Amino acid sequence: MNTNALIQQIQQLDEQERAVVAALLSQNTIARDINQEFSGQLTFGQRVADRVATFGGSWPFLGLFLGSMAVWIGANVGRPNAFDPFPFILLNLVLSCVAAIQAPVIMMSQNRQSARDRVEARHDYEINLKAEMEVMGLHAKVDELRDVQWSQLVAMQEQQTQLLQQIQAQLERRA
Repeated sequence: MNTNALIQQIQQLDEQERAVVAALLSQNTIARDINQEFSGQLTFGQRVADRVATFGGSWPFLGLFLGSMAVWIGANVGRPNAFDPFPFILLNLVLSCVAAIQAPVIMMSQNRQSARDRVEARHDYEINLKAEMEVMGLHAKVDELRDVQWSQLVAMQEQQTQLLQQIQAQLERRA
């Protein structure tokens, strides 16, 4: 392949693929810790959203939530001076407010996790592409070694054939 064709093919690659080719040619690694890279860029709100989502989706939260509801209902059932008598309108308002606040926070956390997953997928693609290129390079080297060995074997066989012909000629002269 000539140099101009190679340059044209490299120019057709996108920026990410050209970076992988450059890393391959310079023999640099492209593996990096995505978790560290991504967590270093988190804002305060994103860290809070992650913590809320982590706690909101845990068994301790569920137990605390069910326990507080049981206490609320127990404190208001069958009492004449209850602050939230049956049908627990204030409890419904509190639950609605918790859901209204918790849902967007969890969605923010999921969106951030989705962005992190996209970065990780891009990084995995880069590593896979570099590995594939390395394997192709190794295949080319193995093919080159095989070709050299074949030519050496052919040359050796020709020498052996010549030696056999010389031995045969010597035997015929003696006979």
